[in-house]
Amino acid sequence: WRDAPQGKEFDRVLEMVRLIAAGMTNQEIAERLYITVGTVKSHLNHIFSKLNARHRAEAIASARKLNLL
Repeated sequence: WRDAPQGKEFDRVLEMVRLIAAGMTNQEIAERLYITVGTVKSHLNHIFSKLNARHRAEAIASARKLNLL
């Protein structure tokens, strides 16, 4: 996990990883977190980068390896 986030940022990252692991779409995540779809996409790209993942499935697998899920 490169440049691991701290505090509230980590909590938000973990929440988003859990939501994508639950199979939620970007629209569903946006509605759940009261943010725009564009913001969801931006956060997910940031998360993918930190987990060295190219897509959701890789991010979920990486999160599981790191015991984040």
